[in-house]
Parts: sequence; C-alpha cells; structure tokens
Amino acid sequence: MTHSRIRVSVDAAAEPEQVFSVLTDWPRHDEWMVLTRARVTAGDGRSAGSRLAAFTGMGLLGFLDTMEIIEWDPPTTVAVRHTGRLVRGTGIFRVLPREEGGSTIVWEEELDLPFGPAGRLGWPLVRPANEALFRLSLRRLAELSGR
Repeated sequence: MTHSRIRVSVDAAAEPEQVFSVLTDWPRHDEWMVLTRARVTAGDGRSAGSRLAAFTGMGLLGFLDTMEIIEWDPPTTVAVRHTGRLVRGTGIFRVLPREEGGSTIVWEEELDLPFGPAGRLGWPLVRPANEALFRLSLRRLAELSGR
C-alpha cells in the first residue's frame, strides 16, 4: 500500500476556540467543506472513539467516508482515522493561535492510495486538485468562523 501526504494551511481572523467550534460542528460541514455532508454516527462527536460519516460528492454520485475520532484536544486538534472502503489513512486538523491574533488552520491527510498501481500513477494528477479543494474549504471555514 502506498501512502501520500497532503498538508494545507490558511490563516483565520477568528480565535482558535471559535474556529474549532465551527470545524467540529459536524452537521455544518456542508457550509465550508467542498462537496461534503457529515454526521455523527456513534458517540457524541466530541471525544475519541466517536464515529463520523461524510458523504463527498454531488447528488448520488460520490462516496461515503467513514471515520473514527482518534484524538480530541480542543481547541487545537482533532484527528480521525478514515475507515471506509475508498478513503483510508489519517486526517488531522490543527487550529493554532497566531501571536498577532486569530489562528492558523492546518489540515493534514496521510492517505493509503486506492486502486493499486492505477492509484499510484494517477495520484500526481489528482493531488493538485485535492490540495486546491482542501485550501478552498479551509478559506471557507476561516470566513464562516469569523461571522
């Protein structure tokens, strides 16, 4: 299995507590995460061991990304283990305070690439689009958190 890492970050005017609150309000993910609707499927969604499900796509075309929260440290860190058939690996959001106020939101994913050799060959083509969508999502999160 081949792993790939993505890391993007965006500055936000809002303080870490506010950003983390919006970030971890799972039913509101569709307000900022591009093409994604999320929900809590087990637990409270605010502790390690809670399970989440996020549908990524448009209409019926897409995939279900199931996850388990593996680290919960508000207002700085939430990490998940992707447990679905298509997306596997870990994802981490960090909300770091900036000295001048506000915060920096960091999104890191370490993914097991699907589809064997075809996935490895296709990843260099898909990665830039993924990074751009992640960055757009974080900009939307930063804006939403500042309201």
